[in-house]
Amino acid sequence: MIEQVFKYSTENDTAVEKIIMDENINYIHMIFNKEEGLPEHYSNSNVYMTVIKGVLSIQLDEQNVHEYVKGDILKIPYNTKMNVKNLHDDVLELIVIKAPAPANFKK
Repeated sequence: MIEQVFKYSTENDTAVEKIIMDENINYIHMIFNKEEGLPEHYSNSNVYMTVIKGVLSIQLDEQNVHEYVKGDILKIPYNTKMNVKNLHDDVLELIVIKAPAPANFKK
């Protein structure tokens, strides 16, 4: 078999699943219930965030919180302060891609 197959959770339980972490990309599946999210941090590569379901509430650098819904794709540059949360009742599901992979990121 030439291709590799990866699976991710299809439940609504909180998860941060590192699906692919290789020299090219980091591909991460995230599920957050209400009031859950990531600790505030700075992006360590270019980040592409796809909202699969729910509403993403995100504050970047000193901006106000912006909200994005199913079907929205964000491109967030390297070294951007990020505060990612689910402030809504519905489950938030995201696919996060870091490219290039942080270990290979060249400023």
